Amino acid sequence: MRVKQLLILLVSVLAWQSCKIGYSFTGASLSPDVKTVSVDYFDNRSSLVNPGLSQNFTESLKDKFTSDAGLSLVSSGGDLEFKGYISAYSLTPVSIQQNEAAMMRLTISVQVEFKNNIDDKQSYSQTFSDFEDYNADSDFTSVEEELNRAILEKLMEKIFLKSAANW
Repeated sequence: MRVKQLLILLVSVLAWQSCKIGYSFTGASLSPDVKTVSVDYFDNRSSLVNPGLSQNFTESLKDKFTSDAGLSLVSSGGDLEFKGYISAYSLTPVSIQQNEAAMMRLTISVQVEFKNNIDDKQSYSQTFSDFEDYNADSDFTSVEEELNRAILEKLMEKIFLKSAANW
């Protein structure tokens, strides 16, 4: 019986170790050669402009890759490089009741140019988009910051998974 328990423990440890190679609990599966990241400022080119969005997006992207992937931030020429712009910041009605909008949707879209200088096959150019709905009775300016924070969090996760986890 004891031999069987030791065998099960050994197999479990080996299986866990094999899953751990090249993967972290944050989802990053980057090459060990990737050590640095550089993120250019993401201008807001949308027709509707939130004055703080460009700065918030840029800083969030830097934070995501330094904290979740453990990369060092460099001003340019990182092993991973991000460039791009905010392409859309829009409000649209989602649900209409009695000829009035009951729910509104804030959508943010970002054009990302990603260059992996260690493995160019991982490089891409893609638009990422996400949204949050809110009650149309709410004053947009009172919920805007919270909506932006929620959308940016989802966008960061999508960009991170595409760039660092190859999803």
